[in-house]
Order: sequence, then C-alpha cells, then structure tokens
Amino acid sequence: MNLQLFADEKTEKATPKKRDETRKKGQVPKSTDVNTSLMMLIVFLFLWMYGGEMIISMFADMQREMFTNYLITEVTAESVAELFLTISTQALLAVLPLMLLAAFAGTFGSFIQVGAMFTTEPLKAKLNKLDPIKGFKRIFSARSLVELVKSVLKISLVGATVVFIIWTHLDEVLLLSQKSVTDAMSVIGWLTVLMGLAVAILLMVLSIPDYIYQRYDHEKQIRMSKKDIRDEHKNIEGDPRIKSKRKQKQMELAMQRMMQEIPNADVVITNPTHFAVVLKYDEAKAEAPFVVAKGVDFSAQRIKKRAQEHNIPMVENRVLARALYHQTDIGQQVPTDLFKSVAEVLAYVYRLKEAHSANSHYKN
Repeated sequence: MNLQLFADEKTEKATPKKRDETRKKGQVPKSTDVNTSLMMLIVFLFLWMYGGEMIISMFADMQREMFTNYLITEVTAESVAELFLTISTQALLAVLPLMLLAAFAGTFGSFIQVGAMFTTEPLKAKLNKLDPIKGFKRIFSARSLVELVKSVLKISLVGATVVFIIWTHLDEVLLLSQKSVTDAMSVIGWLTVLMGLAVAILLMVLSIPDYIYQRYDHEKQIRMSKKDIRDEHKNIEGDPRIKSKRKQKQMELAMQRMMQEIPNADVVITNPTHFAVVLKYDEAKAEAPFVVAKGVDFSAQRIKKRAQEHNIPMVENRVLARALYHQTDIGQQVPTDLFKSVAEVLAYVYRLKEAHSANSHYKN
C-alpha cells in the first residue's frame, strides 16, 4: 500500500509530451503583472509625449462645435440623439490610439512570456468548475493565499507611490484653484501621467518575482508520478503512428549506413531488377565474404545507382541474388551452401579488375 502511494506521488518533472498537452490547453506560466505594467507604461508614455496636444485639440474642437452649432440647435429627441452620437464618436476617436497601444502592449506581454500560442480551450464551458467543493478548495488553497498576499502588497505599494507623488507636489495641488482652467488641467494631466509611469515601473519590478513564482507554481502543478510516466511511455509505444515513424526512421538510418559501405564493396549481385546484394571480402574482418548492403525494388535501384557512381562491378545472377537476399542479413557472412557460387562471382570480378589494371598499365 505504501509503495502504491509512493508511485502515485507527483515527484517527477513533466515530460515533453505532458508539457505540450498542457500548453495546448492554455495552461502556461504567465504573470498578469507583466501585461498590466507594459500596457500602463506604453499608454502613459504616449500621453506624456502627445497627451497635451491631443486633449487640447479634442476639447477645442468640442467647444468650437458646441458654441457654433449646439447652442443654437433646437432641443428635440433627434437633435439630442445626434449630439450624443457626435460626442461619443469624437471621444472614441480620441481614445482609439490609446486602446490600440494597450492591446499591442498586452499582446506583446503575453508573447514574451509564452511565445506564439492560440487556443480556445480555456473558453470552453466545464461543469466541474461549478462544483462547490472544488470551488471552496480553490478559495482556501495555498495559491489563493499567495495571490491575496500579492494583491495586498501591490495595493499598498501602489497607494504609497501615489501618496508620495501627491505629497511631493502638494504645493501645486493646493494652488490649482487659483489657476486658469487650461493651466489647472495641464497640472492635473502632468501629475496623472507621472503617477501612471511610476506605478507602471513599480508593477514591472514586481512582475519579475511574480513571473518566477508563476513558473515555479506551474512546474509544481504539472508534475507527474512515476506511474504517470510509465503509463505515458506505454501509450506512446502502443501508438501505431509512433511505431510507424520509428520504423521509418530506422529504415532510413539503415539505408544511409548501407550507402556509406557500398563504395568499399567488391561486387553487387543483381536479379537484375528486383534484388541487389552487395558483397565484400576482407580477410582481416571475416573468413568469408559478407553482406554490406541489400535491397529489393526501389532500394535495389538506389544500391545499383550508388554502385555505378563508384564503379563497383555488378554481376547478374538471379538465383544467387534471391538466395543471398533471403538467407543473409547485413553484416552476416555468406552461408556455406553458397560459398561456391559466390567464389565464382568474386573470381570473375577479380579477373575483370586485373584485366582492367593491365590495360591501363599497357596504355600508360
């Protein structure tokens, strides 16, 4: 019983397959503080550089329109609806750049944390999320406690930052009532941007330990037991597609090794079209000739093409080619009952080589 409990304990790191499955489900380590801080930083930087001109232009257009058209327009249901639509459109156009920047910053924040990923799995309705017992456990879990502490800490630090900025500029705040509307709005806007940038930088600093914690917690959540790893290995081994790919890869590697040995061979015995068996005789390695490559149909054609490229002699012997293909494996010596036939072929090949060497020497 104790051994069974130990086997079910989540003590092992997640396998690549488990990580891929959790990623497809949208379960990835991600800190929302990274997104929030980037969105605030980009938006308030934009306001710092162009906010004054944008707000002044927007209010100037609205005031000009109000004093030239709206004040002399008859108040009816249609005119009020048109006025509301016009003001809403102007306000939307004014904040549209900020919305686009915020969306870009949020997307970029997610990308730098989890990379390119698109999944609809988290959006699917799951009835187990309505389970009150599981919900109660989530509320009072260690993760919820950590999130509560983080939230309280962030609120405290953000509040302290805002209070500090207001306190250091208290004189300007107290003098707002004595300033013109334009100057007062300028001071309020500048203080707002200053507080926004300070909070954004603060959240960016806090997002570093938060992201580290999220990665740690994610690794802890996806841990596997020894039994899980064994079951996964069995499932992979039993998958026909995995077996097929593995077999295909093994065949490709075997073909590559065969092709590398052909240039050093002595002869290729062919069928002539369906079978090809490559032989080599090396007294230092074996007492008898041995097979360095063999193939049928397409593989046989590749073997013969490779042999032609390196001027390896090819001898057509249908009976011997079939017998060698079916009775021997790569690296195995020629069977005893085929010694005589193979010896005759090798003798013929050696005579050809000697004749070729003699002709070459005579020409020279």
